[in-house]
Amino acid sequence: MKLGIHAYAWCSQWSNDTLNLINRAKDLGMDFIELPLMSLDTFDVKAVRQRLLDVGLECCTSTVLLEGMDLTSGDAEERQRAVSYLKQCVEVSSGIGAKQFSGVIYSQHVKLAIKRPSEKEWQMAADGLREVAKYAQTLGLPIALEPVNRYETYLINTSEQAMRLIDMIGMDNVGVHLDTYHMNIEEKRFSDAVKLADSKLMHIHLCENDRGIPGTGLVDWDDLFRTLGEINYQGYAALESFVDITDNMSTWVWRQLAPNGDTLITEGKAFIRSMQEKYRLV
Repeated sequence: MKLGIHAYAWCSQWSNDTLNLINRAKDLGMDFIELPLMSLDTFDVKAVRQRLLDVGLECCTSTVLLEGMDLTSGDAEERQRAVSYLKQCVEVSSGIGAKQFSGVIYSQHVKLAIKRPSEKEWQMAADGLREVAKYAQTLGLPIALEPVNRYETYLINTSEQAMRLIDMIGMDNVGVHLDTYHMNIEEKRFSDAVKLADSKLMHIHLCENDRGIPGTGLVDWDDLFRTLGEINYQGYAALESFVDITDNMSTWVWRQLAPNGDTLITEGKAFIRSMQEKYRLV
């Protein structure tokens, strides 16, 4: 299993001013860094790729669909904007040499829904993502769907729902991206969610129930890592927390979750590495 860090543990927006975070992640012993694609207008593909090569660090990318870009919208133009944006994210990810692209990419993040999703909305999400996945396949890039809690999406809250949508998409390069913060709310057991995803599990966000330092809260880390050991998970796993409010997505950080990004990484890494060793995932 490869252990990394999401850049939002340090910053609230990515730009060339934050390129040094790639160096910092490497210096702190991370195997990769996860880069947000929320603001493509400030994302310098050439600069990021060069810094990753110079430092010798792998990366993954992620995003969420914001207002005006919704694959489950009844407006065909809005659905096409979402597809176009996701294809651009795929192109950027490929351009920097990312190993995968994932996130809340199936419907608008924090959509003001007033009823459960219809079969038509499920099908629209599948159709849009199939087009994105086909494009990603031409670039050799895997993509993954991240289930998030009921307050952030009405479509994919669980591993089971993610697997259903993957079956509807019908592309081999689409997998699951689990997140322990959201699993703690929506899943019955961490182990069941992991077993269900099995070989389709591509990425995990390792978060405490309050998004603070892993090992300091209520997440059942033994249940999670025992099962990851059973399936011999060799994919990517990123520490994810947010240090501040951003103006490009909702993070709801109303208090300090860790003294700083470095403390989150140092203490979180020590805890996660101990769990890896305990369940033979080194």
